[in-house]
Amino acid sequence: MTGHATPNMTHSPTTDSAPREIIARDPQRSFRSLVHDFPSEMCGWAAHPEYEIHLIQNSTGSFIAGDYVGTFEPGQLSIMGPMLPHDWVSDLPPGDVAYDRDAVVQFSEEWVRECMALMPELQRLDPLLHRATRGIHFSGATAIRGAQCLLSVIGSSGPAQIARMFDLLAVLADAPEDEYELLASPWLGVGDDASANAAVEAGLAYIFDNLTGEIRLSTAAQLAYMSEPTFSKYFRRASGMTFSHMVKRLRIAHARRLLDTTDLSIAHVATASGYNNMSNFNRQFLAEVGITPSAYRRLDPTVKPPAPTTWKETKARPPA
Repeated sequence: MTGHATPNMTHSPTTDSAPREIIARDPQRSFRSLVHDFPSEMCGWAAHPEYEIHLIQNSTGSFIAGDYVGTFEPGQLSIMGPMLPHDWVSDLPPGDVAYDRDAVVQFSEEWVRECMALMPELQRLDPLLHRATRGIHFSGATAIRGAQCLLSVIGSSGPAQIARMFDLLAVLADAPEDEYELLASPWLGVGDDASANAAVEAGLAYIFDNLTGEIRLSTAAQLAYMSEPTFSKYFRRASGMTFSHMVKRLRIAHARRLLDTTDLSIAHVATASGYNNMSNFNRQFLAEVGITPSAYRRLDPTVKPPAPTTWKETKARPPA
């Protein structure tokens, strides 16, 4: 399948804002491949049973994988495992569209495991599939080769498409350790709690719509049709962090992108990221990134620290 995607998925009817994608299977195809725009019906905080290999072709913005918050730019290549909630939100003026932003391949656990059972050579994919449950971001030569392979999959059909799909999986499976990063905490990846996912979906939409302005927990809870304690509980259960921490993570991610890509003064960056108090901005940035905004801007781009996950493997799982 090539060109603009025709949505062929529905949403679970369990909630009005149902974040679980139900991807209709084509009996004539082993997996799904497509290109789609942003915004589109196919974008949003969601989780689905399929693995998803995802390439950003244009625009910049923020992305979330479980409890991980980071930024993206053209060329970002990642794989999300089954039921790991994820979302990419581009920085676009209202009404604008990022055409063909996403190139995507989605395949089921059942399909890849059956292939592995029939073809022992594919057992080398097992570590990749295991790591993908946390989401993986690829870089370096792996990202370049993987992006080329993914687009080749989308642009082909028949036996050639199957061959190119295995080429893509081989590239990702063979990525050296310095060319991939695990994203979400290891305990994440189960997104079947409709109430928790609904809370996150409503909360994220509210945060993104008001990133540079005032954001209140009470308003987010109202948008999710929940009391504040219920909203807070479900939001943390599904996202891995408190609502206030998510606000801070997204604002600091936005500030990092402005520092990386613009010549705006640090004071302007602070205001554009929702901080009207410079002392507070410096303090929050330091706590999140480990250095001050001014020191961050002076760093060589090749040594800038990655956005940290909220919960490290060495920490206990946060309470539900």
